[in-house]
Amino acid sequence: MTITVAYQGEPGAFSELAILALFGREAAPLPCERFADVVAAVESGRAELGLLPTDNSIAGPVIESVAAIERSALVIAGTTALPIELSLLALPEATLESLQSVESHPVALRQCRAFLGAHPRLVARESHDTAGAAREVAASGDLTRGAIASSHAGELHGLVALATGLEDRADNVTRFAIIAREPSPSLLSALDDRGTTANFGR
Repeated sequence: MTITVAYQGEPGAFSELAILALFGREAAPLPCERFADVVAAVESGRAELGLLPTDNSIAGPVIESVAAIERSALVIAGTTALPIELSLLALPEATLESLQSVESHPVALRQCRAFLGAHPRLVARESHDTAGAAREVAASGDLTRGAIASSHAGELHGLVALATGLEDRADNVTRFAIIAREPSPSLLSALDDRGTTANFGR
């Protein structure tokens, strides 16, 4: 049985990695542009579940995502967590010295303040998504642009990792809420079997 799970971002985003870690081959990840679009996909029935980040151990609450959940009539069917390792991605011909800017989701940028502080010449630019930033850097052909994202996103778009472990702490973890319309007991049992914290309430 395939479960369609909506998430914010593009293929290679950490949210998609969390879905695949949780459901494996049973998952059909559905990318959405905004957090509110994830909620809408579940409300409309386009997706059985949605997965949204609620907080990060370094950056703190993901305010916009939490607000999207709270504005909805959906319930939190469970929670899960994913260790986050951030990589500096660039075109194969680029070097750390050739880069002039790095782009990523603002929550990811807040997770690597020490690295950015150690490289003040790199201009940090906000993007809608970590994997989206990687895609845009690859499409640009610009050796002065880098992206901060998962190594998987780099592999998807033909980028190389100029540095890894950019996060301020090695124990960097993002927690996610699994949202649903009316989770059935069988769904909650399946989530429990996958090591999530499952519940009927918020």
